[in-house]
This record gives sequence, structure tokens and C-alpha cells, in this order.
Amino acid sequence: MKKQSLQYFTHDYEKKSESYDKEQISKVFQDFYGTDNLRYKLPIGHIDIIQTRQHISQIFFNDDSTYYEPPFIPQTELLKQVKDILDRYFDGKSVDFQEIPIEIEFGTEFQNLVWDTIHQIPHGEVRSYKWIAEQIGRPKAVRAVGTATGSNPITIIIPCHRVVRSNGGLGGYGGGLERKRQLLKLEGYPVEALQQTRKGS
Repeated sequence: MKKQSLQYFTHDYEKKSESYDKEQISKVFQDFYGTDNLRYKLPIGHIDIIQTRQHISQIFFNDDSTYYEPPFIPQTELLKQVKDILDRYFDGKSVDFQEIPIEIEFGTEFQNLVWDTIHQIPHGEVRSYKWIAEQIGRPKAVRAVGTATGSNPITIIIPCHRVVRSNGGLGGYGGGLERKRQLLKLEGYPVEALQQTRKGS
């Protein structure tokens, strides 16, 4: 289930919040969202993790959920594995996110090429949008790479926070630039050297 769909769904309830019972709403959201999901608290907010069959299909920052909270305790072995690797990651340990089975069930061929390439960027390193465009054989598609990066459906595990501008600019990040800085700093990258205001690809 796409986050955007949930946002439209929540909006109607939020407008009529006085006329709904919150426990009932939470049950509706649980059914709508699916049972195999987990909310993981971070030092920088929280993320919602969605399991589909035997793989992770979505992870996203969700700061606007008013009524529905996925469980904080993993209900499946895969979600336990994800929680364990995230625990180690936020303890400052070097981890390999490719240990987690993922499968994105939407997206164009181009987007999936971009996301697959980002998934291979090692812990504590960065690559540029231009580098990704060259890796996928589309060297002139830097802007499109940036758009695809911003649409990444599995944040952190597909580490789009490791994608920066080729001239030293920080670039963008769907979770917010402060979170991007903190994630890079956690990995030991000299984030102070990256400048938010520079232009480039």
C-alpha cells in the first residue's frame, strides 16, 4: 500500500475526527495497511516498515500519522531481522543493508535501475547523481536520476541519503536535509564538507 494512498485515506478521518472512535479508526487502518508492518523509532523520528510476503516493500518516514500506529514489536522473522540490522546501524555499527530481502512492486524500469544502483552504495560512502546516471548507462539523465532518488520507496535500506551532488553539494532528501546530515554523520562521513546551497548534479 502506497503511503500516498494512506494519506488520502487519513485526511477524510482527520476532517471528521470528532465523529469517529479512535480505537475503531486504528483497527480500520490496521486492516487497510496490512498486518505485517512495523513502526521503528529513530533518534531522528520514526519510520514505518511494510512487509509484503517474504520481502520488504516499503520503508518511509511517517511524521503525520494521527490515528494509526503500526506495532512497535516485530511480528514476523523478517521484521525482526530488519529491526536487528537497524538497531546495529543506529548503534554506529557498519552494516550491509543488502542482507535484507527487498522487492519494489511499483516503479518504472528507469526508477528501478536507479534504486538498484543506490542500494549498492557502501556504508559510509557517497555517490553523485551524475555517477548513478553513468552507471545505468544514461549519462545525460542526471535530473531524472534526482527525481527517481526522491521517489525511493525503501528509505535507509536503499540508502538515498548517500547520494549527493558531484560538486560537493548536499543535494535533497525526502526525509529532510537534517536527517540526511545525521545519517551520513552516523556513518562517519565528513558531512560538514557538503554544502546545501551549492548547485550541481
